[in-house]
Amino acid sequence: MIYLDNSATTEISAAAKKKMIEAIEIYGNPSSRHAMGIEARRLVDRAREQVGSALGLSRPSAENLIFTSCGSESNNTAILGSLYSKEKRRYNKVITTDSEHPSVDNVMRKLEKDGFEVVRVSTRGGNIDENEFMAALDDNVALVSLMLVNNETGAVYNVARLFSAVKRRCPDAVTHCDAVQGFLKVPFTVKTLGADMISVSAHKIHGPKGVGALYVSPEIVKMKKLTPYLIGGGQESGFRSGTENIVGIVGFGEAAAEERAKISESVGKMVALRDLCAEKAVAAGARPNIPTGQRAPHVLSLTLPDIKSETMLNFLSSKGFCVSAGSACSSHSRHISSSLVGFGLPEQEADCTIRVSFSEYNTEDEINAFGEALHEGIGSLVRIKR
Repeated sequence: MIYLDNSATTEISAAAKKKMIEAIEIYGNPSSRHAMGIEARRLVDRAREQVGSALGLSRPSAENLIFTSCGSESNNTAILGSLYSKEKRRYNKVITTDSEHPSVDNVMRKLEKDGFEVVRVSTRGGNIDENEFMAALDDNVALVSLMLVNNETGAVYNVARLFSAVKRRCPDAVTHCDAVQGFLKVPFTVKTLGADMISVSAHKIHGPKGVGALYVSPEIVKMKKLTPYLIGGGQESGFRSGTENIVGIVGFGEAAAEERAKISESVGKMVALRDLCAEKAVAAGARPNIPTGQRAPHVLSLTLPDIKSETMLNFLSSKGFCVSAGSACSSHSRHISSSLVGFGLPEQEADCTIRVSFSEYNTEDEINAFGEALHEGIGSLVRIKR
């Protein structure tokens, strides 16, 4: 199998796997006061430092870097935990984009049912419409939630400038960034991004599934603008109860440290693979959907010539290639991708679009082989349709 679906998940690195295997032997509860519990706590604290360092934090604590079960939980915690932090709400407007991940978009649908006004700003061509965004800012804004990298098109949004505008115009509003696809692929720190809360995930950076993190600014903690999403024993400084997933957290920390150390090399390799794949795709008869602004190094969206994405995915899978039609979190849905429509594709073209995504583990030979399979698939499937 040739794996080209790294936006959905990545292979666990050898270093992360090794540390996880070692951590299995430390089976104490990190909340226990005995020696085994203290050793487990030490592992969690070390991993928090590793993930925090990758985010540009010098001394992260459980108050401002909360371990969660995944990026979706981090997003839910940030959005719902901030909006429902007070029984009586002074502000009722939420601003987001029309191309968010389902773990944000579906939360927005819930908020609308609960009486919030949700404004979805356009992202045509892979850019957040700044005029539309600025026009939405007013005294009623409670939260702004913007993704850093679109998981289907690879568009990198200029969210730092927009978050700065929010702070000037709506100082009481909370800002959140879903940075799951951008973490350790698009360079940023909590300072340069400027969001009050930032969601990241382990399995997008060669760590394990089942663990994520949420950065929470000291100001949000001090002003008590975030309430717990999970309530129980008070772990993670009371922000995320439940016994910590030590093995997963250790793997997350090791993966973050490893990827941080080689980010320039990894990004350079992924860009070369992405561009080679785009060249091969054009030769095969597909059309790359290229954002007009900054692009992530690891994502390539390809529209096929009147061939449904599901048909091509089945063909490629039979040839040993793993790609996708969009977000793995919405792969069971039959709805047309809102990200692709927001990008500007007609629904018919969006239904004929696949996503190829890379990691530094992929090779040029794999991309060349994919190009040949895509060429064969387009040729044979077009003939069948005719």
